[in-house]
Amino acid sequence: MKKTFELIAPCHFGMEAVLKREITDLGYDIASVEDGRVTFIGDDEAICRGNVFLRTAERVLLKVGSFHAESFEELFQGTKAICWEDYIPQDGKFWVAKASSIKSKLFSPSDIQSIMKKAMVERLKGAYGVEWFPETGSSYPLRVFLHKDEVTVGIDTTGDSLHKRGYRTLTSKAPITETLAAALIMLTPWNKDRILVDPFCGSGTFVIEAAMMAANMAPGMNRSFLSEDWKNLIPRKCWYETMDEANDLLDSNVKVDIQGYDIDGDIVKAARANAESAGVDHMIHFQERPLAALSHPKKYGFIITNPPYGERIEEKKNLPDLYRQIGERYKALDAWSLYMITAYEEAEKYIGRKADKNRKIYNGMMKTYFYQFMGPKPPRPR
Repeated sequence: MKKTFELIAPCHFGMEAVLKREITDLGYDIASVEDGRVTFIGDDEAICRGNVFLRTAERVLLKVGSFHAESFEELFQGTKAICWEDYIPQDGKFWVAKASSIKSKLFSPSDIQSIMKKAMVERLKGAYGVEWFPETGSSYPLRVFLHKDEVTVGIDTTGDSLHKRGYRTLTSKAPITETLAAALIMLTPWNKDRILVDPFCGSGTFVIEAAMMAANMAPGMNRSFLSEDWKNLIPRKCWYETMDEANDLLDSNVKVDIQGYDIDGDIVKAARANAESAGVDHMIHFQERPLAALSHPKKYGFIITNPPYGERIEEKKNLPDLYRQIGERYKALDAWSLYMITAYEEAEKYIGRKADKNRKIYNGMMKTYFYQFMGPKPPRPR
């Protein structure tokens, strides 16, 4: 019988329900849902499949322990009690890559990192009967969360964050992350049979993520992961089988109507290059086009977009006219829906309609709003 683990998948605050649904759809049981993370149960195969298939997770952590600590001595002893030898080989490279603390007596990340490293060394000295570790082998970086003096310890299986799909080499001024873009699309009822337009496409993230979903393209199939080198925990066969599964599910010939526009021609070229890198350029129509030209003859389409929200003071004076124009162009479309993420708090006022739903999302440290203006559903085919 395969060994099972608790796996932690961090995500953007407010996107936990979307990630939970993704994990459930992959076939894994949910252990807990907390602010900014979902914990689930899975084996070595789940580590591979989580990294390759999850669109909205930031990374996948292998949970190795949790304990209460109000002092550095309790932190040291709690860390030392974890069976590190079950996870880290004698030549493994190990360190605390990140420590975060909320409402806890221990709050200094550098002190937490230093003490936990010492405790791990002490444990592994006894386990392997050595006084020194070369750390020349595979990497096992730790991520540690302290919340109300409860310490949760996970080993990062991912490496570079999962939002780095590998396709976005060129970006616009204020790009939205790939994981957040995917999560926002998944909050809408859009599917591959419906029109999708982003009139502020920037580097193309929304339309590229939508095209990848339409083609059933696994977001991690064109990149590598840190735990691919963990031969002590994950057989290479697991990675091969997961990539075979991803390739079997891919439908790159799917027919879609996905369009990305931007007023900046250079940005459109960059978006097109990103789409080509992702392997979905044939699925997206890119064009240099102003917002004023936004139109479509068909009904029941979707606008999903991240318009400018005035990061600089001199830009803010243009926002009322911009958002008023968004509202006007939206009203001119027949039975469409509008989904928009922005940090501009007066967006609804100038759109000219109260949003059907308004979800607060923390994009990094910035509070943003996901406005959802829902049009009618198309009639069911007879």
